[in-house]
Amino acid sequence: MSAVKNVIKNNFRNMELNEFLADALKDAGYGGVEVQKTPVGARITIYVTRPGLVIGRKGTGIKDLMTKIEQKFGLQNPQISVLEVTNPELNPHIMCNRIAQLIERGTAFRRAAMWSLNTIMNAGALGVEVVISGKLRTERAHFEKHTIGVVPKSGDIAGQIVTTGVSHVLTKMGLMGIQLRIASKAALPQEFELKDGSAAGMQAAAAPVPETPSEVAEAATAVEQPEGGGKQDGQA
Repeated sequence: MSAVKNVIKNNFRNMELNEFLADALKDAGYGGVEVQKTPVGARITIYVTRPGLVIGRKGTGIKDLMTKIEQKFGLQNPQISVLEVTNPELNPHIMCNRIAQLIERGTAFRRAAMWSLNTIMNAGALGVEVVISGKLRTERAHFEKHTIGVVPKSGDIAGQIVTTGVSHVLTKMGLMGIQLRIASKAALPQEFELKDGSAAGMQAAAAPVPETPSEVAEAATAVEQPEGGGKQDGQA
């Protein structure tokens, strides 16, 4: 198998694993997964808000989960570690599932969207965008977008600071899709200043700064007094 096909296969398997864990660990507040390939086996890190529900009593829950992952995805000797999400309000997967749960309980989708916007911004996000699509009010499907703050859509900065979560909820009107994009302030790159690297630019940077008008005025007012108390020659 070529390297390109191997990368595609691994990414497809990771996507299926993410969907499987999102459905299996919904009650535990699933927040994402990371898969690392090691010489011993696959190392899987699961982020949740309630690790106790995943681990179970005496580790029975995580053992069952390990067996299912090994049988379903063919991962040899998977090593699973469960970590608690420190700031769930800035995790798009968790907040997306919370919006879906609110809509499933009967909360209006606009109220759920506005609640999520305010909650995420109060947690310190740079910007939030919520897109809810499906049969919202009528039989004809459409979508509504709610945005607050700054959410980059393109460029390298969008890939660095923006994270996306997707969730679905089945209502009486039909299936609704929820997409949440969060721009984090903590992931912002450092600001830099572009300087001229040429010889002329370096000399200009090293040249002394000219005096300000106030400094020139102060120098003009300082007049030296003549020696001998100001007496002229020939006077007693």
